[in-house]
Amino acid sequence: MTGTATSYLYLARHGEATPDESGLTDAGRRQATLLGRRLSDLPLTAVHHGPLPRAAQTARLVADELEGVTPHVSEIAGDYVPHIPERQELPAEAADFYLDFLAGATDEEREHGPALARAALRRFTGVVTDGDQDRHELVVTHNFLIAWLVRDALHAPKWRWLGLNHCNAALTVIRYAPGRAASVLLSNDMRHLPAELRWTGFPPELHV
Repeated sequence: MTGTATSYLYLARHGEATPDESGLTDAGRRQATLLGRRLSDLPLTAVHHGPLPRAAQTARLVADELEGVTPHVSEIAGDYVPHIPERQELPAEAADFYLDFLAGATDEEREHGPALARAALRRFTGVVTDGDQDRHELVVTHNFLIAWLVRDALHAPKWRWLGLNHCNAALTVIRYAPGRAASVLLSNDMRHLPAELRWTGFPPELHV
């Protein structure tokens, strides 16, 4: 689609959640506030978030650090499985692992998740087509959706959302400029977090 201006999509995983996922831990709240402070100098025009409490609370704390932006709840920014691959889509050496990981998905999840994922691509990605001003939007969401959108920006196969991990309150930025392929400017960036708040939500064996 022909575009007239550049769109910047900021993606952040929610802050660290309590064990029952009813909200954020003290660390998660600090993460969210620090993320908001990092974003406070940007010309954000929208903050979208998923409906689950951990995402909603993160978005509110981020928005508290911003000027003139009210968080907006969106089902397409929620926590869902964006694509369930068939075995033939997957690398042979990884197929069993990924299929086992996804085996518990219900029939409803298998149908509803991909529909939401397609809607997320339509809403959140691509250049600006309705004006000549650059657009800056934040989506506070969950690991699966961030991975799905990064995969799309890289023109990777649909199954490749699997294996991409993002820490709590880490920042990923994708740029969509007219006449160019999408660019992943930042991925899983945690420079706004002190050492003790980094790597939460990330598999322990992958901490660096």
